[in-house]
Amino acid sequence: MADTGPTASRKAAHMSWAKTPNRAARTQAARQAFRDKFLEQVDPDKRMSPSDRAKAAENARIAYYLAGSPLRCLRGAAGLG
Repeated sequence: MADTGPTASRKAAHMSWAKTPNRAARTQAARQAFRDKFLEQVDPDKRMSPSDRAKAAENARIAYYLAGSPLRCLRGAAGLG
């Protein structure tokens, strides 16, 4: 019988990461998209100067982490850690 379900998925994910020589390169696109989300959030019309936009995006990113993401808040309320 073949491995199926969540355990098989977790195993496959761990095997994939075990074979990844450059973790930073593998996650670069996702990290950039996450940073870009805050740039878009603080100045969707791109009217701010690049330096002001970057500062505002950094403040928005910090506020996001201080408040906790909605998923983390839900997991904590459900007792999932």
